Order: sequence, then structure tokens, then C-alpha cells
Amino acid sequence: MAVMAPIISFEHVSKIYGSGGRPALDDVTLAIAPGTFVAIVGQSGSGKSTLLGTINRLIDPSAGIVRFEGDDIRDLDAIALRRRIGYVFQDVGLFPHMTLAENIAITPRLLGWDAPRRDRRADELLDLVQLPPADYRNRFPAELSGGQRQRVGVARALAASPHVVLMDEPFGALDLRTRDALSRDYRKLHDALGLTTVMITHDVIEAVLLADRIAVIHDGRIAAFGTPRELMDGAQNADVHALMDMPRRQAERLAALIAESGT
Repeated sequence: MAVMAPIISFEHVSKIYGSGGRPALDDVTLAIAPGTFVAIVGQSGSGKSTLLGTINRLIDPSAGIVRFEGDDIRDLDAIALRRRIGYVFQDVGLFPHMTLAENIAITPRLLGWDAPRRDRRADELLDLVQLPPADYRNRFPAELSGGQRQRVGVARALAASPHVVLMDEPFGALDLRTRDALSRDYRKLHDALGLTTVMITHDVIEAVLLADRIAVIHDGRIAAFGTPRELMDGAQNADVHALMDMPRRQAERLAALIAESGT
């Protein structure tokens, strides 16, 4: 079986802010296959956001090469690159003076799509994220709940039909019930649309439940990279083991509580 070339790769990537500081990224080498859902986990300050930001050139590495679809991103126009990549972040950032349809159509408008095509795409995506366009296309962000705004944020990220979506703590500000529903719905979209998703999360359980592969980053280095099962069963590094064993410990405590309540 032929091995697919990575859609995103990091080759000995380092990043130092200022002069003489500790590297935010330290010799990172990582390959992400097309169609994979990758979660990046690690403690605050470990380098997660810096790693994500190098993919769409919001951050330029101090050393090493980041490749997107085989191309060295330094050879690509940064603005054009960002329009090829969907981006969802915790603070959704919808423009309050624009309708939901107008918010979704921002990137298509910048790409020169005509108005009828933009309108069709906005309606298609509102329907896809379970916000019926007849009811929602002309609403404004202030009229929505937090979960609904994040659904619009997902729709906006998908507006120009990107192959890759970056997500920076996309569900962290939502209540648990909404977070669970939206994360599961996004995973269904990821599979249905054949996306490659790279998501930062501080929630290891979320990473285990959603991702195909998890990258654990510690002090700017990739401490482990593998499937959730591989990392939960076989982590040799003590820090990685402590992090990845957390879902199992919590599941055991929950099972014990359920057993107690049933007696």
C-alpha cells in the first residue's frame, strides 16, 4: 500500500521569541497525514499555540521548515495561504454589524465570489451546522447563544471549502452540554467532508474522544505522538504517562460512583 504524503509537516522547527530566551518550539519534527484529526495537548506555555500558528504563517519559525501540501510555506503568500485554511478559535470573532450570512461569506467575498454564489454557500453551511438558513441567515451575532455563535464560526471556517481546518481551543468557553454536542457534530463534519483538522485543547478527555492522533508537547518538544490508545497504553515518558492516564483514572472514579449509586 502506498504511503500518502503528509499534508502538513514540520521539519526540525524551532521558535525563539526575543533574544536568548527559552525556545517556544525546540526542534519539532512531525508529519500529519491527509484526513487525520490531530489534537495537540500540553500544559500552558508548552508551545501549542506557537506550533499551530506556524501552519498558516501567523508565526514564522526561527529555524526549520513547515510544509503545507508539500510546499515550503515560506514560498507561499501568507494571505493566500490563510484563505486556503479554515480557522476556528475560542473567541469566535464574528463581526457584530454583519448578519450571519455575511460573516460566513467573508472569505468567499475576498476570493471574488459573486453575491449569488456567496449566498448559496452561506445557506448551505448554515444548514450543515444545524442552523436553518430561513431562520438564521439574517440574524446578527448578538442574537445567538455561545454555542450557536461557535457553529457559525465553524461554518465561516468551511466557507471556501478548505482541506485543512485549524482549531484553537474551539469549545473551551462553552458549557459542558453544548461543548459535547458541538464537538461531536464537528467530528461528524470532519469525517463527512474529508477534512484534516489540527486542534489545540487543554482537555485530554476531549482529545481522546475526538482525535485520531494526539501530539503531546512539553517544553517546546513533541514528547509523544500516536493514537489515543497507543498513548494511553504505552507512554514511557513520565509526564506523558501522567497526562494520558488521566482519562482512565477519571473513568474509573466515575464507574465507582455509578456502582455506588446503584447499590
